Amino acid sequence: MHRMYSRKIIDETFRLKTLGLTDKQIAAQCGVSIFAVRHWRYGTRRTPESESDRADYCPRCSTGQLDPEAYPYLLGLYLGDGYIGRLHRDVTYLSIACCDTWPGLMIECTEAMSAVFPVSVFKVQRQGCTEVKGASTHWTCIFPQHGPGKKHERLIALEAWQQELVDARPDRFIRGLIHSDGCRALNRIRKKNGEGFYEYPRYHFSNVSTDIVELLTAALDQLDIPWKSHVKRQEPYLDQVTVSISRKAAVARMDTIVSPKY
Repeated sequence: MHRMYSRKIIDETFRLKTLGLTDKQIAAQCGVSIFAVRHWRYGTRRTPESESDRADYCPRCSTGQLDPEAYPYLLGLYLGDGYIGRLHRDVTYLSIACCDTWPGLMIECTEAMSAVFPVSVFKVQRQGCTEVKGASTHWTCIFPQHGPGKKHERLIALEAWQQELVDARPDRFIRGLIHSDGCRALNRIRKKNGEGFYEYPRYHFSNVSTDIVELLTAALDQLDIPWKSHVKRQEPYLDQVTVSISRKAAVARMDTIVSPKY
């Protein structure tokens, strides 16, 4: 008779694999056989309990429902600082890079990832940042923008079902984009008489993908938040677009949506 293992244990074996542990080390740490570890990663099927447990939460493959607040936020994070990698065959992991300066962002990212899919979320320390990761076979189902190459080198467009979720909560989508590639900062301007400076807060968002920039500005337009943009040449044939929100009322509205990172 085959022993049944929980999804938590199976997810933990995939997490340890991303950290570079061998199958033997993973088996010893998780208290399972090396044959089970290899079967989960390389086998053509899982146990019936594990298979149904993993498929039911996907809205594209089954009847799962995406969290209406967490998904637009996580989508914004993914478009800014996220990517989907592959462990083996159909098993992928979603990774969001979070700056170590903002521990609160890591917490919110972790909570959003867990709310979207019931996966074990773990962190991998990198130089100056931490990758928040979760393994699943269904990340590409809900993030069809995944593809080879950099995001600015390919078309980034939302599918109809994604657009509906974003339209329902544009504030959450904006929050995710600003938390990934944006900031709230003080703009310092010299006074016209040359005597000193005055400062005012504004929000910035910068990206080299015009498609992603247009998704942000469309969401801002939906909420009647005025914005301006300018283009800066980063390198030959590559421009970075910066969207700025600086009107006093607009900044106050953004403060209720985004607020400073922490």
